[in-house]
Amino acid sequence: MKFLLVLLLIPLFMIPAFAESQTVSTDKGTLDVKLSYEEIKTGELTRLPIEFINPMTQKTQVHVDYKITITESGKTIFQTPNLIHTSEGVINGFKFEFPQDGIYNMMIDVEGILFTPITPEEVSFDIVVGEASAQLTNPSTEEGGGCLIATAAYGSELSPQVQLLREIRDNQLMNTEAGKSFMSGFNEMYYSFSPTIADMERENPIFKEVVKVGLTPMLSSLAIMENADSESEVLGLGLSVIALNLGMYLGVPAFGIIKVIQLRKN
Repeated sequence: MKFLLVLLLIPLFMIPAFAESQTVSTDKGTLDVKLSYEEIKTGELTRLPIEFINPMTQKTQVHVDYKITITESGKTIFQTPNLIHTSEGVINGFKFEFPQDGIYNMMIDVEGILFTPITPEEVSFDIVVGEASAQLTNPSTEEGGGCLIATAAYGSELSPQVQLLREIRDNQLMNTEAGKSFMSGFNEMYYSFSPTIADMERENPIFKEVVKVGLTPMLSSLAIMENADSESEVLGLGLSVIALNLGMYLGVPAFGIIKVIQLRKN
């Protein structure tokens, strides 16, 4: 099973690159938001500089009203009590103490620009502290880790594509023994590389679009799992989805390569 999962995710692998910053657009695209950080140590205050950027000029956007929310496993552990204003468009003094290893989500809501209220826009960052697998030792917990690669690709945990993945995990896979066994092996492998891939997406817009294209066939096939209610259906449909994706990601390219070789010989 793990071997099949590795094959299924081959299109998502790239050479790792460490990044100390993430730049993500708000869900409506009005601003780009850059989050920077150095090595994070649990139990110590970590400075998290934030910069708001005008995507048209690529310059710092001054006078922004915003709120910050930090969650872990769906639970809010920090939230600014009131709307905050930055005249410079850069937040250098924000510090946060991460209590333990795990995957945290920072949500920034933008509610005003240049002293003018706007329809709220949000941007979401996943921050991995320590070993991501530390919080996934019990994969039967429904509030497991987030879909890092898909979240980075589509810009928000609230995007329909990320919600589809979460619903299939929580409503189908985690409700059966076969699904729980699948998630146990999947989590162990997925969180060994997904933070790096997600960082690369945020740093490289072209790579981000490539990942989106690569995810589309898999997301379409995973929709089949929404019809799985019983143990046997989860197992049967799950194996069908894996076989279908192996055909799309490996079979079709292999067939194309063979055809090209044959044409050259002729």
